[in-house]
Amino acid sequence: MQTQQTDQLPLTDCRFCSLVSKANAEDPIGTAGTCDHWLIMELPQPWPQNIFQEDPRIKPLLGLFHELAVKHGVELRPMLIAPDREYSHPGFTRLIYYYRSTEMFSQFEKQEFVVPEEKATALVTAILQQLMQQPNDLSKFQQYQQQTNHIRELMVCTHAQVDLACGRFGTPIYRRLRKEYAPASNGELRVWQTTHFGGHQFAPTLADFPQGCLWGHLEPEMLDLLVLRDGSVSGLRKFYRGCVGLSKFEQIAEREIWMQLGWTWLNYLKAGEVLAKEEINEEQDVNWVDVRINFAALDGSVSGAYEARVEVNGEVMSTLDSGKEMELKAVKQYRVSRLDKVCPG
Repeated sequence: MQTQQTDQLPLTDCRFCSLVSKANAEDPIGTAGTCDHWLIMELPQPWPQNIFQEDPRIKPLLGLFHELAVKHGVELRPMLIAPDREYSHPGFTRLIYYYRSTEMFSQFEKQEFVVPEEKATALVTAILQQLMQQPNDLSKFQQYQQQTNHIRELMVCTHAQVDLACGRFGTPIYRRLRKEYAPASNGELRVWQTTHFGGHQFAPTLADFPQGCLWGHLEPEMLDLLVLRDGSVSGLRKFYRGCVGLSKFEQIAEREIWMQLGWTWLNYLKAGEVLAKEEINEEQDVNWVDVRINFAALDGSVSGAYEARVEVNGEVMSTLDSGKEMELKAVKQYRVSRLDKVCPG
């Protein structure tokens, strides 16, 4: 299994942002970001820091990504995965597209393609054009579509060129998941190395699809619980960054609900909304927010909502980047001070 090396700052001279964050007990919840579309493409390493601006296969797509976000207001997260000796096919490129199709959801819908390398840019172009409701050639790629909706994808950031912490701490977690858990899954789990998807101060970080859960500060001893989901969910509390289908404060409230209901909660359809928040300067984080999380079982047998008050619970010192010198800053920490189950409607 090839892993990425970096010729940046020597590891012996580096102070790792994730060690500072962890030592100061920074809570990763609410840091997953919010995104309804993820476009994931195989691309061999090494990955330079600015690969999306420099790689000739990606650079022609930047205009479409910009148009999608600015003109159409669609948030899409592009991400690269390293080809795998077992999963990948020489001369072909894999592309995985996850998207949220409904407001109430428990997991992302998935389309996966394995196309000849020379067709990869055209496929991405077609997907982006379809998202913008423009004429496109997506139908021409149906022959390359894969039936992999039954496969869970665990994606670990090892992008050391963005931050050394991801290479230093992400790589061992990736190797263990790939060596021990993927082979034991009977083809229902794949494990990938990925480019940066945010939050390297929480390295090692992991994206768990199709449910869109992000994790941080991962430790080897909790991988059984994360992968097998056999045991108390409370053991995962301090590693959970949130579900990318919810906004920051909704993520914070959602974790508390999950802690109460256990693993069943992950299978419920859910959607969040902000009910009220403190009026404050845009440059400052709010001190309190009221949110509502609506939920329903897939078969409709259970439905309802939770309303929560999320409020500041102190602050810790943290840093966003690894390096020889660090700039520490205060980061507000939040807790759920009230959580009430309310009737649907």
